[in-house]
Amino acid sequence: MTIRMDKDLKVKFNNLCEELGMSTNTAFNIFARQAVRKRSIPFTIEASSRDDIRTQALEAIERIRQSAIESGVAEMSLEDINKEISLTRKSR
Repeated sequence: MTIRMDKDLKVKFNNLCEELGMSTNTAFNIFARQAVRKRSIPFTIEASSRDDIRTQALEAIERIRQSAIESGVAEMSLEDINKEISLTRKSR
């Protein structure tokens, strides 16, 4: 099996495994055996609920609306809004 991961993460994980007295191969085998034995991933994987995401989005929209009013650009056209979105995405 081949696993690809970020170089920095690999170094940190290798160092941790050495501190625990095992190889990375052993660590992955422990993980796989535990997952098969329990028929689940041996740690919690979480995501925000759709309601939480919706609430956060509405709050963000309200903050943006208030900021637009305060800066005098509350009456932006759809074209202006799309330009702002494009600029923001390009700056990431």
